[in-house]
Amino acid sequence: MRLADKTAIVTGAASGFGAGIARRFAAEGALVVVADINEAAAKAVADEIGGVAKGVDVASNASVAALAETALDRLGRVDILVNNAGITHLPAPMEEIGEEEFDRVLAVNAKSVFLTARHLVPAMKAAGHGAILNIASTAGISPRPRLNWYNASKGWMITATKAMAVELAPHGIRVNAINPVAGETPLLKSFMGEDTPEVRAKFISTIPLGRFSTPEDIAGAALYLCSDEASMVTGVAMEVDGGRCI
Repeated sequence: MRLADKTAIVTGAASGFGAGIARRFAAEGALVVVADINEAAAKAVADEIGGVAKGVDVASNASVAALAETALDRLGRVDILVNNAGITHLPAPMEEIGEEEFDRVLAVNAKSVFLTARHLVPAMKAAGHGAILNIASTAGISPRPRLNWYNASKGWMITATKAMAVELAPHGIRVNAINPVAGETPLLKSFMGEDTPEVRAKFISTIPLGRFSTPEDIAGAALYLCSDEASMVTGVAMEVDGGRCI
C-alpha cells in the first residue's frame, strides 16, 4: 500500500497507459479520479477500482477547471497529478501535416500540462506537497522521421517537466516524467502507420529487450515516481523503453 491515503488524478485514464496507472495506484491504496474525454469508458474503469470518473477535454481551460473543482470537492485535496492524456498525428512528411492537426497535437500534449498546472498547482502549494508526473515519450529525446510534430510536443513536455521541477521544489512539489517506448495501447497503430506483423517486427527490432512496453511497465515506474520512495527525485525524465534510447 505504497499510496495509502493518497489522492490522485490520472488523465487519459480510460485506456492504455492511463488505465494501467489508475489501476495500480488504486491497488496501492490511492483514491483515483479517472479523467478522460470518453466519460463512459472512464466510469467503467472508475467503477472497477473504486475511483471517481470525470469527463474532461484536457485542451479546454473550462473543462480542466471543472476537473480540478470536482477532484478537490470529492477528494478534499490532490496529492498526485498524472498528465497522461496524449494524441499523435499519423506518420507523414512534416510539411504535409495540416494546421488543425498540428494545433490539436500541441493542445492535448502540451497545453494540457499548462492547464492542469494552472488549476491544481495552487492547491498543492497551499498543502505544501505534491507529485506531478508527465507521460512524455522516447520520441522527445530520440525522434523518428515522419512524426515530427508529435516528437516536438513530447520534447516540450520533457523541458516543461524540468522547468516545473525547479520552480516548484521550494513548495514541496516534485515533478517528473516518464519516456515510454511505444506500447500495446490504442495509439500504437497511429505510431506505426499500419499494424501488420512485418511493421511490428521492424519496430520491435529497434528495442533491445525485444518487445513493446505495457501499461503495467509504465504503471510500475509511475508508482515509484509518485510515491514517497522517490521523495528526493525531481526533474527526472525516466526512460521506460527496453533500451531503445541507448
